[in-house]
Amino acid sequence: MKAQVRIGLLAALALLTACNTIQGAGRDIKSVGQAIDKSAGAAKD
Repeated sequence: MKAQVRIGLLAALALLTACNTIQGAGRDIKSVGQAIDKSAGAAKD
């Protein structure tokens, strides 16, 4: 469990450091949300 949390935090850190601006971070978060929504919709069908 702790390893999963650490991996998640490291992944989030990598995503946020790749963004140069807050706007870029917002776009990244939005695209992740859209991908999750799309995969959830596909799993539902």
